[in-house]
Amino acid sequence: QLQPAVIVLAHTSGDKPMVSVHVSKSLADAGTWNAGQMVRTLAAAIQGGGGGQPFYATAGGKDVSGIPEVLRQAGAMLGLGQ
Repeated sequence: QLQPAVIVLAHTSGDKPMVSVHVSKSLADAGTWNAGQMVRTLAAAIQGGGGGQPFYATAGGKDVSGIPEVLRQAGAMLGLGQ
């Protein structure tokens, strides 16, 4: 029931870092936020790649130590400070 929302999750699956981005339909439809673009940018921090649709996208990578940087960058993208 979070509307509108942009949600970024970073976690590990085994020894692989993963990032998921979900954007509320209203924000994605308006072009305000694009999950696919966001996840591609964030994936660089975990030496990975990914993609998806404007409302939901995922990425996998090789460098688990990059997860804190993913979260820092996501916060900066969303205007949450450092």
